[in-house]
Amino acid sequence: MTSLLQNTASIELFIVNHPFLFTALLVWSLVWKALALWKSAQLSHRWWFAAILIVNTLGILEIIYLYFVAKKYSVRIETGE
Repeated sequence: MTSLLQNTASIELFIVNHPFLFTALLVWSLVWKALALWKSAQLSHRWWFAAILIVNTLGILEIIYLYFVAKKYSVRIETGE
């Protein structure tokens, strides 16, 4: 329990001491997460969508998905003609 409290305190200390870096990392992660979630929803990749939504890797998992997995697939739009 004390280890968890120490980790929480060190994270809080990092945020207080480096607010711009924390904000940049937050924005970086949210942008990649949004792009990967959008693409996985378009391609109906439910397992990827769930993994990307739950796991926070500062954009690493999202970049792997976008550049190595989703690139192999395409969305086909059918017209009613």
